[in-house]
Amino acid sequence: MQVIPHITDEIKRMVKDGAQGADVAMVEIGGTVGDIESLPFLEAIRQMGVEMGREHTLYMHLTLVPYIPAAGELKTKPTQHSVKELRSIGIQPDVLLCRTDRPLPKDERRKIALFTNVEQDAVISAQDVDTIYKIPGEFFEQHLDDFVVRRFGLSCPPADLTEWNRVVDALEHPEHEVKIALVGKYTGLADAYKSLNEALSHAGIHTRTRVNIVYIDSEQIEKSGTGCLAEMDGILVPGGFGERGIEGKIRTVQYARENKIPYLGICLGMQVAVIEFARNVAGLKGAHSTEFSRETQYPVIALIKEWTTANGSVERRSAETDLGGSMRLGGQPCRLKAKSLWHKLYGKDEIVERHRHRYEFNNRFRMQLEQAGLTIAGTSFDGNLVETVEIADHPWFAACQFHPEFTSRPRDGHPLFVGFIRAAKERRLAALHTELAADREQAAGA
Repeated sequence: MQVIPHITDEIKRMVKDGAQGADVAMVEIGGTVGDIESLPFLEAIRQMGVEMGREHTLYMHLTLVPYIPAAGELKTKPTQHSVKELRSIGIQPDVLLCRTDRPLPKDERRKIALFTNVEQDAVISAQDVDTIYKIPGEFFEQHLDDFVVRRFGLSCPPADLTEWNRVVDALEHPEHEVKIALVGKYTGLADAYKSLNEALSHAGIHTRTRVNIVYIDSEQIEKSGTGCLAEMDGILVPGGFGERGIEGKIRTVQYARENKIPYLGICLGMQVAVIEFARNVAGLKGAHSTEFSRETQYPVIALIKEWTTANGSVERRSAETDLGGSMRLGGQPCRLKAKSLWHKLYGKDEIVERHRHRYEFNNRFRMQLEQAGLTIAGTSFDGNLVETVEIADHPWFAACQFHPEFTSRPRDGHPLFVGFIRAAKERRLAALHTELAADREQAAGA
Protein backbone atom coordinates (compact mmCIF):
# COMPACT_ATOMS: atom_id res chain seq x y z
CA MET A 1 0.00 0.00 0.00
CA GLN A 2 1.46 3.36 -1.06
CA VAL A 3 0.24 6.94 -0.59
CA ILE A 4 0.66 7.45 -4.34
CA PRO A 5 -1.20 6.01 -6.18
CA HIS A 6 -3.36 3.90 -3.83
CA ILE A 7 -4.53 6.49 -1.27
CA THR A 8 -4.69 9.40 -3.72
CA ASP A 9 -6.64 7.29 -6.22
CA GLU A 10 -9.17 6.42 -3.52
CA ILE A 11 -9.54 10.09 -2.58
CA LYS A 12 -10.16 11.00 -6.22
CA ARG A 13 -12.68 8.20 -6.59
CA MET A 14 -14.67 9.36 -3.57
CA VAL A 15 -14.66 12.97 -4.77
CA LYS A 16 -16.00 11.93 -8.16
CA ASP A 17 -18.62 9.62 -6.64
CA GLY A 18 -19.81 12.40 -4.36
CA ALA A 19 -20.14 14.78 -7.33
CA GLN A 20 -22.34 12.46 -9.39
CA GLY A 21 -25.33 14.32 -10.84
CA ALA A 22 -23.99 17.79 -10.00
CA ASP A 23 -22.80 20.48 -12.42
CA VAL A 24 -20.31 21.89 -9.91
CA ALA A 25 -18.83 20.15 -6.85
CA MET A 26 -17.27 22.10 -3.99
CA VAL A 27 -14.62 20.10 -2.14
CA GLU A 28 -13.15 21.45 1.08
CA ILE A 29 -9.76 20.34 2.38
CA GLY A 30 -9.13 21.43 5.95
CA GLY A 31 -5.89 21.94 7.82
CA THR A 32 -2.85 24.04 7.03
CA VAL A 33 -0.78 23.85 3.86
CA GLY A 34 2.43 22.01 4.69
CA ASP A 35 0.99 19.79 7.42
CA ILE A 36 1.62 16.12 6.78
CA GLU A 37 -2.03 15.16 7.45
CA SER A 38 -3.38 17.06 4.44
CA LEU A 39 -0.65 16.25 1.91
CA PRO A 40 -2.35 13.16 0.36
CA PHE A 41 -5.54 15.18 -0.16
CA LEU A 42 -3.68 18.11 -1.72
CA GLU A 43 -1.78 15.73 -3.98
CA ALA A 44 -5.08 14.14 -5.04
CA ILE A 45 -6.62 17.46 -6.09
CA ARG A 46 -3.39 18.42 -7.88
CA GLN A 47 -3.71 15.24 -9.93
CA MET A 48 -7.39 15.98 -10.61
CA GLY A 49 -6.45 19.38 -12.00
CA VAL A 50 -4.12 17.67 -14.47
CA GLU A 51 -6.48 14.82 -15.36
CA MET A 52 -9.67 16.88 -15.73
CA GLY A 53 -8.05 19.95 -17.24
CA ARG A 54 -7.60 23.36 -15.64
CA GLU A 55 -10.72 24.61 -17.40
CA HIS A 56 -12.71 22.20 -15.23
CA THR A 57 -10.99 22.85 -11.89
CA LEU A 58 -10.55 25.91 -9.71
CA TYR A 59 -8.38 26.17 -6.62
CA MET A 60 -9.62 28.59 -3.95
CA HIS A 61 -7.22 29.14 -1.05
CA LEU A 62 -8.15 30.61 2.34
CA THR A 63 -5.27 32.59 3.88
CA LEU A 64 -4.60 34.95 6.78
CA VAL A 65 -3.71 38.64 6.50
CA PRO A 66 -3.10 39.67 10.12
CA TYR A 67 -3.11 43.21 11.48
CA ILE A 68 -0.12 44.04 13.67
CA PRO A 69 -1.17 46.77 16.17
CA ALA A 70 2.40 47.72 17.05
CA ALA A 71 3.18 48.41 13.40
CA GLY A 72 -0.29 49.74 12.59
CA GLU A 73 -0.52 47.76 9.35
CA LEU A 74 -1.70 44.59 7.69
CA LYS A 75 0.97 41.99 6.92
CA THR A 76 0.75 40.02 3.67
CA LYS A 77 3.77 37.75 4.31
CA PRO A 78 1.73 34.88 5.82
CA THR A 79 -0.39 34.80 2.66
CA GLN A 80 2.64 34.95 0.41
CA HIS A 81 4.34 32.08 2.24
CA SER A 82 1.15 29.98 2.33
CA VAL A 83 0.78 30.30 -1.45
CA LYS A 84 4.48 29.53 -1.86
CA GLU A 85 3.97 26.28 0.07
CA LEU A 86 0.98 25.41 -2.08
CA ARG A 87 2.86 26.12 -5.30
CA SER A 88 5.78 23.98 -4.10
CA ILE A 89 3.51 20.91 -4.26
CA GLY A 90 2.21 21.83 -7.71
CA ILE A 91 -0.96 23.80 -6.99
CA GLN A 92 -1.39 27.36 -8.23
CA PRO A 93 -4.41 28.91 -6.51
CA ASP A 94 -6.90 30.72 -8.74
CA VAL A 95 -8.63 32.63 -5.93
CA LEU A 96 -7.40 33.86 -2.56
CA LEU A 97 -9.83 34.48 0.29
CA CYS A 98 -7.91 36.71 2.66
CA ARG A 99 -9.08 36.52 6.28
CA THR A 100 -8.68 39.89 7.96
CA ASP A 101 -10.29 41.90 10.73
CA ARG A 102 -10.56 45.05 8.60
CA PRO A 103 -11.02 46.00 4.92
CA LEU A 104 -8.17 44.90 2.68
CA PRO A 105 -6.85 48.06 0.92
CA LYS A 106 -6.47 48.07 -2.85
CA ASP A 107 -2.68 48.45 -2.57
CA GLU A 108 -2.44 45.35 -0.39
CA ARG A 109 -4.58 43.37 -2.82
CA ARG A 110 -2.34 44.48 -5.68
CA LYS A 111 0.74 43.43 -3.69
CA ILE A 112 -0.71 40.01 -2.87
CA ALA A 113 -1.69 39.46 -6.51
CA LEU A 114 1.81 40.39 -7.68
CA PHE A 115 3.65 38.03 -5.32
CA THR A 116 1.26 35.08 -5.58
CA ASN A 117 0.61 35.10 -9.33
CA VAL A 118 -3.16 35.46 -8.76
CA GLU A 119 -5.36 37.90 -10.66
CA GLN A 120 -6.10 41.02 -8.61
CA ASP A 121 -9.85 40.54 -9.08
CA ALA A 122 -9.44 37.11 -7.51
CA VAL A 123 -7.87 38.44 -4.30
CA ILE A 124 -10.97 38.62 -2.12
CA SER A 125 -11.23 40.33 1.26
CA ALA A 126 -12.81 37.92 3.76
CA GLN A 127 -13.29 40.42 6.54
CA ASP A 128 -14.62 39.29 9.92
CA VAL A 129 -18.38 39.78 10.31
CA ASP A 130 -20.72 39.45 13.28
CA THR A 131 -22.62 36.57 11.66
CA ILE A 132 -21.49 34.06 9.04
CA TYR A 133 -24.72 34.65 7.13
CA LYS A 134 -23.37 38.00 5.93
CA ILE A 135 -20.46 36.35 4.14
CA PRO A 136 -22.30 35.51 0.86
CA GLY A 137 -23.26 39.18 0.52
CA GLU A 138 -19.68 40.28 1.22
CA PHE A 139 -18.32 38.00 -1.51
CA PHE A 140 -21.11 38.97 -3.90
CA GLU A 141 -20.15 42.64 -3.60
CA GLN A 142 -16.59 41.73 -4.60
CA HIS A 143 -17.87 39.78 -7.64
CA LEU A 144 -16.44 36.44 -6.54
CA ASP A 145 -19.37 34.65 -8.17
CA ASP A 146 -18.75 36.46 -11.47
CA PHE A 147 -15.10 35.41 -11.43
CA VAL A 148 -15.95 31.73 -10.82
CA VAL A 149 -18.63 31.66 -13.53
CA ARG A 150 -16.28 33.34 -15.98
CA ARG A 151 -13.44 30.99 -15.05
CA PHE A 152 -15.56 27.91 -15.80
CA GLY A 153 -17.12 29.39 -18.91
CA LEU A 154 -20.62 28.97 -17.53
CA SER A 155 -23.70 30.84 -18.70
CA CYS A 156 -25.62 31.91 -15.59
CA PRO A 157 -28.08 34.71 -14.84
CA PRO A 158 -27.01 37.30 -12.26
CA ALA A 159 -27.30 36.07 -8.68
CA ASP A 160 -30.43 37.17 -6.84
CA LEU A 161 -29.72 37.44 -3.10
CA THR A 162 -33.13 38.84 -2.18
CA GLU A 163 -34.12 35.73 -0.21
CA TRP A 164 -30.73 35.56 1.49
CA ASN A 165 -30.88 39.24 2.40
CA ARG A 166 -34.22 38.56 4.08
CA VAL A 167 -32.49 35.95 6.22
CA VAL A 168 -29.85 38.46 7.33
CA ASP A 169 -32.47 41.15 7.93
CA ALA A 170 -34.56 38.83 10.11
CA LEU A 171 -31.46 37.87 12.06
CA GLU A 172 -30.45 41.49 12.67
CA HIS A 173 -33.93 42.87 13.37
CA PRO A 174 -35.80 40.43 15.62
CA GLU A 175 -39.21 41.40 16.96
CA HIS A 176 -39.19 39.03 19.94
CA GLU A 177 -36.71 37.44 22.34
CA VAL A 178 -36.59 34.12 24.21
CA LYS A 179 -34.25 32.32 26.59
CA ILE A 180 -33.62 28.66 25.84
CA ALA A 181 -31.88 26.39 28.35
CA LEU A 182 -29.64 23.84 26.65
CA VAL A 183 -28.99 21.27 29.36
CA GLY A 184 -26.14 19.04 28.30
CA LYS A 185 -22.98 17.23 29.29
CA TYR A 186 -20.48 18.97 27.03
CA THR A 187 -21.32 22.62 27.67
CA GLY A 188 -17.63 23.42 28.28
CA LEU A 189 -16.83 22.76 24.61
CA ALA A 190 -17.75 25.71 22.39
CA ASP A 191 -18.59 23.65 19.28
CA ALA A 192 -20.07 20.54 20.93
CA TYR A 193 -23.61 21.66 20.10
CA LYS A 194 -22.84 23.72 16.99
CA SER A 195 -25.53 22.11 14.83
CA LEU A 196 -28.16 22.66 17.53
CA ASN A 197 -27.07 26.26 17.98
CA GLU A 198 -27.50 26.94 14.28
CA ALA A 199 -30.85 25.12 14.09
CA LEU A 200 -32.16 27.30 16.93
CA SER A 201 -30.77 30.37 15.18
CA HIS A 202 -32.53 29.36 11.95
CA ALA A 203 -35.79 28.97 13.87
CA GLY A 204 -35.25 32.45 15.31
CA ILE A 205 -34.86 33.82 11.79
CA HIS A 206 -38.17 32.31 10.71
CA THR A 207 -40.03 33.59 13.78
CA ARG A 208 -38.27 36.98 13.97
CA THR A 209 -37.01 36.01 17.41
CA ARG A 210 -33.65 36.54 19.08
CA VAL A 211 -32.77 33.17 20.61
CA ASN A 212 -30.57 33.50 23.69
CA ILE A 213 -29.12 30.09 24.51
CA VAL A 214 -28.19 29.49 28.15
CA TYR A 215 -25.83 26.52 28.49
CA ILE A 216 -26.34 24.53 31.68
CA ASP A 217 -24.24 21.54 32.73
CA SER A 218 -26.61 18.75 33.78
CA GLU A 219 -24.25 17.92 36.65
CA GLN A 220 -24.91 21.42 38.00
CA ILE A 221 -28.60 20.53 38.25
CA GLU A 222 -27.70 17.36 40.15
CA LYS A 223 -25.75 19.45 42.67
CA SER A 224 -27.79 22.68 42.87
CA GLY A 225 -31.30 21.78 41.72
CA THR A 226 -33.50 23.16 38.96
CA GLY A 227 -33.69 26.78 40.13
CA CYS A 228 -31.55 27.85 37.18
CA LEU A 229 -34.42 26.84 34.86
CA ALA A 230 -36.99 29.18 36.39
CA GLU A 231 -36.45 32.06 33.95
CA MET A 232 -36.37 29.93 30.82
CA ASP A 233 -38.94 30.10 28.01
CA GLY A 234 -37.97 26.70 26.64
CA ILE A 235 -35.77 23.74 27.58
CA LEU A 236 -33.75 21.56 25.21
CA VAL A 237 -31.93 18.37 26.22
CA PRO A 238 -29.57 17.19 23.46
CA GLY A 239 -27.87 13.88 22.72
CA GLY A 240 -24.88 12.42 24.50
CA PHE A 241 -23.24 9.23 25.69
CA GLY A 242 -22.35 7.86 29.11
CA GLU A 243 -23.85 7.97 32.60
CA ARG A 244 -22.39 11.29 33.76
CA GLY A 245 -25.05 13.95 34.30
CA ILE A 246 -27.98 11.67 33.43
CA GLU A 247 -29.92 12.27 36.63
CA GLY A 248 -29.58 16.03 36.06
CA LYS A 249 -31.15 15.61 32.63
CA ILE A 250 -33.99 13.53 34.07
CA ARG A 251 -34.69 16.21 36.69
CA THR A 252 -34.66 18.80 33.91
CA VAL A 253 -37.34 16.89 32.01
CA GLN A 254 -39.43 16.61 35.17
CA TYR A 255 -39.19 20.37 35.73
CA ALA A 256 -40.25 21.11 32.15
CA ARG A 257 -43.14 18.65 32.29
CA GLU A 258 -44.49 19.77 35.66
CA ASN A 259 -44.11 23.49 34.97
CA LYS A 260 -45.55 23.28 31.44
CA ILE A 261 -42.39 24.74 29.84
CA PRO A 262 -41.88 23.93 26.13
CA TYR A 263 -39.55 20.95 25.97
CA LEU A 264 -37.54 19.52 23.09
CA GLY A 265 -35.56 16.30 23.55
CA ILE A 266 -33.05 15.14 20.96
CA CYS A 267 -31.79 11.53 20.93
CA LEU A 268 -30.72 11.01 24.57
CA GLY A 269 -33.13 13.87 25.30
CA MET A 270 -35.97 11.55 24.25
CA GLN A 271 -34.62 8.65 26.25
CA VAL A 272 -34.41 10.65 29.50
CA ALA A 273 -37.92 11.99 28.80
CA VAL A 274 -39.21 8.41 28.60
CA ILE A 275 -37.31 7.48 31.79
CA GLU A 276 -38.69 10.48 33.67
CA PHE A 277 -42.26 9.78 32.53
CA ALA A 278 -41.96 6.12 33.49
CA ARG A 279 -40.68 6.96 36.96
CA ASN A 280 -42.88 9.89 37.91
CA VAL A 281 -46.09 9.39 35.92
CA ALA A 282 -46.39 5.67 35.17
CA GLY A 283 -45.15 4.70 38.63
CA LEU A 284 -42.23 2.55 37.45
CA LYS A 285 -39.88 3.47 40.30
CA GLY A 286 -36.24 3.13 39.34
CA ALA A 287 -36.95 2.95 35.60
CA HIS A 288 -33.78 3.49 33.57
CA SER A 289 -31.83 2.68 30.44
CA THR A 290 -29.71 -0.46 30.29
CA GLU A 291 -26.93 1.79 28.98
CA PHE A 292 -26.64 3.19 32.50
CA SER A 293 -28.16 0.48 34.70
CA ARG A 294 -28.01 -3.14 33.55
CA GLU A 295 -29.87 -4.30 36.67
CA THR A 296 -32.86 -1.92 36.51
CA GLN A 297 -36.22 -3.58 37.10
CA TYR A 298 -37.83 -1.37 34.44
CA PRO A 299 -35.51 -1.04 31.41
CA VAL A 300 -37.71 1.38 29.44
CA ILE A 301 -34.71 2.12 27.19
CA ALA A 302 -32.69 -0.85 25.97
CA LEU A 303 -30.46 -2.16 23.21
CA ILE A 304 -32.74 -3.47 20.48
CA LYS A 305 -30.99 -6.37 18.76
CA GLU A 306 -32.94 -6.66 15.51
CA TRP A 307 -35.22 -4.54 13.32
CA THR A 308 -36.44 -4.32 9.73
CA THR A 309 -35.46 -1.34 7.56
CA ALA A 310 -37.73 0.42 5.04
CA ASN A 311 -36.35 -1.67 2.17
CA GLY A 312 -37.14 -4.92 3.99
CA SER A 313 -33.61 -5.84 5.06
CA VAL A 314 -32.91 -6.89 8.65
CA GLU A 315 -30.26 -5.19 10.75
CA ARG A 316 -28.80 -6.78 13.89
CA ARG A 317 -26.58 -5.71 16.76
CA SER A 318 -25.63 -6.82 20.25
CA ALA A 319 -24.00 -5.48 23.40
CA GLU A 320 -20.73 -7.12 22.30
CA THR A 321 -20.71 -5.39 18.90
CA ASP A 322 -18.14 -2.64 18.35
CA LEU A 323 -19.69 0.66 19.49
CA GLY A 324 -19.50 2.33 16.07
CA GLY A 325 -20.68 -0.80 14.27
CA SER A 326 -23.70 -1.17 16.54
CA MET A 327 -25.06 2.31 15.94
CA ARG A 328 -28.20 3.02 13.98
CA LEU A 329 -26.84 5.56 11.51
CA GLY A 330 -27.92 7.78 8.65
CA GLY A 331 -31.28 8.74 7.18
CA GLN A 332 -34.10 6.52 8.43
CA PRO A 333 -37.81 6.79 7.50
CA CYS A 334 -40.42 7.48 10.16
CA ARG A 335 -44.23 7.28 10.08
CA LEU A 336 -46.02 10.03 11.99
CA LYS A 337 -49.30 9.60 13.82
CA ALA A 338 -52.19 11.58 12.37
CA LYS A 339 -53.32 14.64 14.39
CA SER A 340 -50.23 14.43 16.60
CA LEU A 341 -48.05 17.46 17.35
CA TRP A 342 -45.36 15.91 15.18
CA HIS A 343 -47.72 15.52 12.24
CA LYS A 344 -48.85 19.13 12.60
CA LEU A 345 -45.23 20.35 12.68
CA TYR A 346 -44.08 18.42 9.61
CA GLY A 347 -47.37 18.38 7.72
CA LYS A 348 -46.50 14.89 6.43
CA ASP A 349 -47.35 11.26 7.08
CA GLU A 350 -43.77 10.12 6.51
CA ILE A 351 -40.42 11.81 7.12
CA VAL A 352 -36.75 10.89 6.88
CA GLU A 353 -34.28 12.08 9.54
CA ARG A 354 -30.70 11.21 10.40
CA HIS A 355 -29.85 8.91 13.31
CA ARG A 356 -26.79 8.27 15.46
CA HIS A 357 -27.55 6.09 18.47
CA ARG A 358 -27.49 2.56 19.90
CA TYR A 359 -30.33 2.34 22.43
CA GLU A 360 -34.06 2.44 21.74
CA PHE A 361 -37.45 2.68 23.45
CA ASN A 362 -38.26 -0.74 24.93
CA ASN A 363 -41.58 -1.93 23.43
CA ARG A 364 -42.16 -4.13 26.45
CA PHE A 365 -43.33 -0.99 28.28
CA ARG A 366 -45.05 0.66 25.33
CA MET A 367 -48.67 -0.08 26.25
CA GLN A 368 -48.11 0.73 29.93
CA LEU A 369 -46.59 4.16 29.16
CA GLU A 370 -49.25 4.96 26.57
CA GLN A 371 -51.97 4.16 29.09
CA ALA A 372 -50.27 6.56 31.50
CA GLY A 373 -50.52 9.39 28.94
CA LEU A 374 -47.38 9.20 26.79
CA THR A 375 -48.17 9.50 23.07
CA ILE A 376 -46.10 7.47 20.62
CA ALA A 377 -46.28 9.89 17.69
CA GLY A 378 -43.76 8.37 15.29
CA THR A 379 -42.34 4.91 14.58
CA SER A 380 -40.05 3.15 12.12
CA PHE A 381 -41.70 1.69 9.03
CA ASP A 382 -42.03 -1.75 10.62
CA GLY A 383 -43.62 -0.14 13.69
CA ASN A 384 -41.09 -1.72 16.04
CA LEU A 385 -38.89 1.29 16.83
CA VAL A 386 -40.31 4.34 18.58
CA GLU A 387 -39.02 7.49 16.89
CA THR A 388 -40.99 10.34 18.53
CA VAL A 389 -43.04 10.90 21.68
CA GLU A 390 -45.17 13.72 23.06
CA ILE A 391 -47.44 14.45 26.03
CA ALA A 392 -50.99 15.46 25.15
CA ASP A 393 -51.75 17.45 28.31
CA HIS A 394 -48.62 19.59 27.98
CA PRO A 395 -48.57 22.87 25.94
CA TRP A 396 -45.56 21.73 23.90
CA PHE A 397 -43.60 18.60 24.74
CA ALA A 398 -41.79 16.80 21.92
CA ALA A 399 -38.88 14.38 21.90
CA CYS A 400 -37.30 12.34 19.14
CA GLN A 401 -34.70 9.63 18.72
CA PHE A 402 -33.16 11.21 15.60
CA HIS A 403 -31.13 14.39 14.99
CA PRO A 404 -33.25 16.94 13.10
CA GLU A 405 -30.66 19.67 13.62
CA PHE A 406 -28.55 18.14 10.84
CA THR A 407 -31.12 19.05 8.19
CA SER A 408 -31.91 22.61 9.32
CA ARG A 409 -30.99 25.37 6.86
CA PRO A 410 -30.98 29.18 7.33
CA ARG A 411 -33.34 29.82 4.39
CA ASP A 412 -35.78 27.03 5.20
CA GLY A 413 -35.24 26.37 8.88
CA HIS A 414 -36.65 23.14 10.31
CA PRO A 415 -40.31 22.66 11.30
CA LEU A 416 -39.45 21.08 14.65
CA PHE A 417 -37.17 23.90 15.80
CA VAL A 418 -39.47 26.58 14.37
CA GLY A 419 -42.34 25.05 16.34
CA PHE A 420 -40.22 24.90 19.50
CA ILE A 421 -39.15 28.56 19.30
CA ARG A 422 -42.69 29.62 18.44
CA ALA A 423 -43.97 27.83 21.56
CA ALA A 424 -41.23 29.46 23.68
CA LYS A 425 -42.16 32.85 22.23
CA GLU A 426 -45.82 32.33 23.07
CA ARG A 427 -44.88 31.40 26.62
CA ARG A 428 -42.75 34.55 26.94
CA LEU A 429 -45.54 36.76 25.54
CA ALA A 430 -48.08 35.19 27.91
CA ALA A 431 -45.75 35.83 30.85
CA LEU A 432 -45.25 39.46 29.81
CA HIS A 433 -49.01 39.89 29.44
CA THR A 434 -49.53 38.49 32.96
CA GLU A 435 -46.85 40.79 34.39
CA LEU A 436 -48.37 43.80 32.64
CA ALA A 437 -51.85 42.96 33.94
CA ALA A 438 -50.48 42.59 37.48
CA ASP A 439 -48.70 45.96 37.23
CA ARG A 440 -51.90 47.62 36.05
CA GLU A 441 -53.89 46.06 38.86
CA GLN A 442 -51.31 47.17 41.42
CA ALA A 443 -51.29 50.71 39.98
CA ALA A 444 -55.09 50.85 40.09
CA GLY A 445 -55.08 49.72 43.72
CA ALA A 446 -52.57 52.39 44.66
